[in-house]
This record gives sequence, structure tokens and C-alpha cells, in this order.
Amino acid sequence: MENVGVLMTCSMSTYLEQELEKRFKLFRLWESSSKAQFLAGFGESIRAVVGDTKVGADAELINSLPRLEIVSSYSVGLDKIDLNKCRERGIRVTNTPDVLTDDVADVAIGLALATLRKICLADGFVRSGQWRNGDFELANKFSGKSIGIVGLGRIGTAIAKRAQAFGCSISYHSRSKKQNTNYKYYPNAVDLAANCEVLVVACALTNETRHIVNQEVIDALGPKGVLINIGRGPLIDEPKLISALSEGRLAGAGLDVFENEPDINESFFRLQNVVLLPHVGTDTVETSKAMADLVVANLELHFLKKPLLTPVV
Repeated sequence: MENVGVLMTCSMSTYLEQELEKRFKLFRLWESSSKAQFLAGFGESIRAVVGDTKVGADAELINSLPRLEIVSSYSVGLDKIDLNKCRERGIRVTNTPDVLTDDVADVAIGLALATLRKICLADGFVRSGQWRNGDFELANKFSGKSIGIVGLGRIGTAIAKRAQAFGCSISYHSRSKKQNTNYKYYPNAVDLAANCEVLVVACALTNETRHIVNQEVIDALGPKGVLINIGRGPLIDEPKLISALSEGRLAGAGLDVFENEPDINESFFRLQNVVLLPHVGTDTVETSKAMADLVVANLELHFLKKPLLTPVV
């Protein structure tokens, strides 16, 4: 397979890059000063694309690659891939589900704890020497809270199980009611938000879910509510969220994802009631390797004309 051209859209994993280079003819799109010039020169040589949450395979890229056969995403989300274009062209698509579920669920719980218990603020309180002058302010407990989850898929279910271990009650909103759970179901995000104290956003980003957390949902969650997002940034109307946090209409937020990563709205930096992470939900040594291995395995199986491990298209 060393003559099979594989295009990495951006720098995402040194290990993945090394493993691809061992097996294929690897092209690195981000190293080119001109994307158009690069594709004009090498487009005919590329039969596979490896993308991630930053740069996937949009219609423009797909149209530039006449011999493209497969897009293997180094992520579970598919919002950076034009799936309709792939279906039209008969291009296979794979992602990396399951192997990252635990890490993302762990981060969701970590964000909830950090936000409610004001862990980041408390750390700064100690480091700045303020503890010598008095005790830190009271925070809020996480155990026993009512948790609402938007999107009860693999990750949402894993979050629910972890929250239950803290004595939390669970409710959810998904496209349809799940048959294999006793969690309380709400047919829309507004009703879910009105009946929970911590709202966790864990659904996929689609045209239907973009800004699913809007002004109405934020108002329903209310001034004692906390919002956690480990899905995708555009699931939340960020200007509405920032206004609510600034004005005390929402108690706090814990965010791993943003609408314009990494150039996020700097208004977040001035808020003391929000915990900000740089989209690191899957970023552990163990999971990064497992994701990379799955990307490579899907590519190898495709070019060996064998069934894919995690096919999407």
C-alpha cells in the first residue's frame, strides 16, 4: 500500500502521522503554502483523506480529488465532512466511535465539578496568596443534582452512568425516546432545561441541532443552572450564553468546545463563572493512540477490500 496516496488535512497526531507514513504515501496539506496549488499538483494521487474536528473533507476538497475512495475521520463527529457529497461519489466514510466515549464522559463530569465547586477559582485563590487573608467563598455541590442530557447516545449514556454514581437524577432529550432506559424523557430541550439543574450538551452537530441551546433554553435553565458542553461549539448560541453568564441569568458554564475554535469569543475570558478547556475531551495518550489505530485499520481494510470496522457511509 506504500503507493496509495493518503492526505492528512491538518496536524492532529504525531503517532497517527508516523503510522500512516509507514504504510502509505502520505501528503500533508497543512505544509503547503497554497492549498489550491497543492491540490492541482497532487489531487490525482490521493485516494484517501484523514481529517479531524478542525479540518475534515468539505465539498470543495472532495471535488478536488477525482480518485478519492475513503475519508477516515480522527474523531467521532462528522460535521466537518460533506456526507451527501461522499454518498453521491460512492466515497466511504469512517470515524472513531466507542474508543473515545469514556474520556469525553470523564471530561463532562470534570467540567461539572470544576464549575460547581469553583475548582479553577480556588486554585487561583491559593496560588495568589489570598488564602492567608481568609477562607475561599462557598461553592455548590454536584452530588444529588438533577442532570439533563441533550443527546443520549454513547457519550450521553456514559455521562449519565457517571452522574448516577454521584446520586444524581437523570433526564434527557433526544430525537426520539430510548427504549432501553428508565431515564425521564423530554420531547424538547426547553422542557428538559426547565426540569434540571445541570444541562449537559452531548448531541451531534447537524443542521437541526445547531443552536439547540438558544435563549429560550438558557432562560429555562435559569439563574441557578449550569451548562456543560462537550459536543460541538455551534450547539450553543454563544452570544446568548455570554449575556446570561454576565448578567447572572445563568449560574455557570463548563465548555470544552466553542463556535470559532481556537479563536474563541474573548468575552469568555472576563467571566469568573465559566470553566474553559481547549477541546481536549478525547486528548489522552491512551485514547489518541486507539483513535489513530482505528483510523489506520479502516484505511488498510478498505484498500484490502475487506469490511470496514466503523463505517458511516
